[in-house]
Amino acid sequence: MSELVGRLEALISEARDAGELAELAEALTVAAREAARAVDRSSSESDVELHCGMVGESEAMQRVYSLIERVAPSDVPVLVYGETGTGKELVARALHQRSPRAKGPLLALNCAAVSPNLIESELFGHKRGSFTGAVSDRDGHFVAASGGTLFLDEIGDMPLDMQAKLLRALEERVVRPVGSAKSIPVDIRLVAATNRDLAELVEENTFRSDLYYRLNVVTIQLPALRERAGDVALLARFLLGRVSREVAGAPRSLSPEALELLETYPWPGNVRQLENELRRAAALSDGVIGPEDLSPEIQAARHRSAEDG
Repeated sequence: MSELVGRLEALISEARDAGELAELAEALTVAAREAARAVDRSSSESDVELHCGMVGESEAMQRVYSLIERVAPSDVPVLVYGETGTGKELVARALHQRSPRAKGPLLALNCAAVSPNLIESELFGHKRGSFTGAVSDRDGHFVAASGGTLFLDEIGDMPLDMQAKLLRALEERVVRPVGSAKSIPVDIRLVAATNRDLAELVEENTFRSDLYYRLNVVTIQLPALRERAGDVALLARFLLGRVSREVAGAPRSLSPEALELLETYPWPGNVRQLENELRRAAALSDGVIGPEDLSPEIQAARHRSAEDG
């Protein structure tokens, strides 16, 4: 905005004839449009109230916020359940920011995204030469997060042999880097998350029962987006504000018909899918996002709903 104001002031001071005044009028029009876009982008996000860093007013989310506020000040482990895309890492961040450890680090590791033969090194670190590619000593997440919070996502995908080592580290509060004979004291608060039923995995002997009971102190169940009545409109407004800030000229609003489609779609990919859908629609739309700008599967859901009705 300051750049626009400076440009206008320069034009005004230099305007001497009708041609220059015409140029000034054109610049004022362009500036007004840019200013309106800037204000609209900022207000679309700022007028959506955040709770624990998350968007949503539904009763299901209110229960989540309440539990976060109650458990955050303690140091007990928290196990977050939720489908993919529901925002489990946001819960971990909210717990960390409201805890006595807030000034310490928050580190995250997706257990499903790390090769089984590297996960021990990622968690506990390694010494130089301990395996191929270990060209220098490296701290693991436990050491790097000491004094703060460690978030382990998709804990249900952790290999069984690693589960035993994780349990030992949690109980003894020490870790031993790969290739080292020396243990290192650590001080972390653990938040784990999964989209799988850990109790069922225990029954199937693919998850250790002792680790399950160690983690299952406080559980937070994140609702799927389809279970959050009224939240899609709030999320759409907030996420569109974010998209319009990332992409110059991106649409800032949805037509009522498009919003109705978004609100009736079941969102199997949850909030992450909604954000990607809005990003796609913003890229395709020339103005207000309408039904024709949405993905074919979302438009098809409307037709299926009409046929069912």
